Amino acid sequence: MKNGSKLAILVGVVAAIAAVVASVSALLLYLDKKRDDEELEHYLDCSIQ
Repeated sequence: MKNGSKLAILVGVVAAIAAVVASVSALLLYLDKKRDDEELEHYLDCSIQ
């Protein structure tokens, strides 16, 4: 292999890892916000009664 193709593979692997990390982070933030919204809704329902 040439040095250029090794570098391209390395850049591709790093980009793929970054994409996976970004996806997992977005999912965790979404689930955390959803949980907070459910807790707020439960609190509001209980405080109204």
